[in-house]
Amino acid sequence: MYRKHFNGMIVFWLALLLASPLYAEPERQASGMELSAEQSGDEDADKPRVPTFAIEGDLAGELSVISTRYEDTFAAIGNRDSLGYLELVKANPGVDPWLPGEGTRITVPRHYVLPDVKREGIVINLAEYRLYYFTRDGVQVYPVGVGTEDNPSPLTDAEVTMPLESPAWYPPASIRAEYEADGDYLPRMIPPGPDNPLGSHALMLSEKGYLIHGTNKLFGVGMQVSHGCFRMYNEDISRFVYEVSKGTPVRVIREPVKIGLKGNEVWMEVHRPEEEYSKQDRDRLWREVSTAVEEFRGKVPGVEVQRMSIELAVDQADGLPRMIGERVTRVANETAEQLHNTPDGEDGREQQLWF
Repeated sequence: MYRKHFNGMIVFWLALLLASPLYAEPERQASGMELSAEQSGDEDADKPRVPTFAIEGDLAGELSVISTRYEDTFAAIGNRDSLGYLELVKANPGVDPWLPGEGTRITVPRHYVLPDVKREGIVINLAEYRLYYFTRDGVQVYPVGVGTEDNPSPLTDAEVTMPLESPAWYPPASIRAEYEADGDYLPRMIPPGPDNPLGSHALMLSEKGYLIHGTNKLFGVGMQVSHGCFRMYNEDISRFVYEVSKGTPVRVIREPVKIGLKGNEVWMEVHRPEEEYSKQDRDRLWREVSTAVEEFRGKVPGVEVQRMSIELAVDQADGLPRMIGERVTRVANETAEQLHNTPDGEDGREQQLWF
């Protein structure tokens, strides 16, 4: 692994990186020490600090409640317990995220409707700032920082090509040009260490120029903060790289509305993109919810949903799963498919729960 001591002037320039974003472009971004098979089998390193939840139908996990200490902030709680800042804010309306106070009870949002994709490897849902890692035992869910609207993360099907320890960062030419335009200087390579935006570990992806990596910042995981790459807490990525092998599939999606079944119960999870909830975002989510409900009813016959429950899910858009209906058992001589294709009222019965 290449380590080089910069002189005093370069150290000063590196300090500027603490406030600089990480860009992602189709050119080399990082290099470092590749993890060996022996390292990947380290028993202490491969224990994740997040739970592995059993999958129940299309849902996993559960909500819980904790009491805050006087010095707690949502950013500190997120860093300590591997939760995203925005998911804590949205799950706890009315609580000051920077001074919740001593003994305030807050909801820990670890209950999930799983994304509607194949459950294998890594799935990153940009709409909820979460990474799902599917294992033989269930699923682990990590908060991630993703690309901004101006520099979005790619929607892609990729795979892990190499896990790295102590990565060095090679800023793309566009970043160096931007610094130069501002009268600053950025070296062609930032070595491993506390000033490196890639943090302690990284996963290189086949989507050229994009990484799943740590960070040298304590704030921003679980938000739109990067220029395309996926940021994890160092405490998470330093363990996660030992879980993930080369060739692991990585699918990046954007799914702000998720619907699934747990037994005969129908559950919905809706995510707004920001802490504030604009009318534009609300209208867009209503359209997406309407489409998602109709598509779900088309795939799962015999489903009845309650409009009031759906309205609440959209009104809050807090990322917490809500039960919105059920799959109804029909009598033997009436199939669910026949009822689904029958317009309301044609069978002589009022269908009050249809959305």
